[in-house]
Amino acid sequence: MLTASPWDWLHDQVASTGAVSGRWAWPLDPEDASQLSGLADMVVAMARQFAPENCGSAAACFRLTRDVRESVQLMMTYLRRPDLLDEDWVAPWRQAA
Repeated sequence: MLTASPWDWLHDQVASTGAVSGRWAWPLDPEDASQLSGLADMVVAMARQFAPENCGSAAACFRLTRDVRESVQLMMTYLRRPDLLDEDWVAPWRQAA
């Protein structure tokens, strides 16, 4: 579901406070959980502003994700086909090591 429809997945996660597909709900105060679930549309709208298709350059995408660069670097090490990476595009994450 995540790869097929990430915005629906995110909406479902927030609306159910994590209790999708038989999983346990996030450990939230019931009142907070109720309020959060009602904000699912707003959370998705905010997240869509930072969608990958909104990055006009590698530098712009790096600015948005620099706080998770170590995670991005780790993901790159586990790629089955790292030879398919656009090296110019991923250069900011590689250089930030």
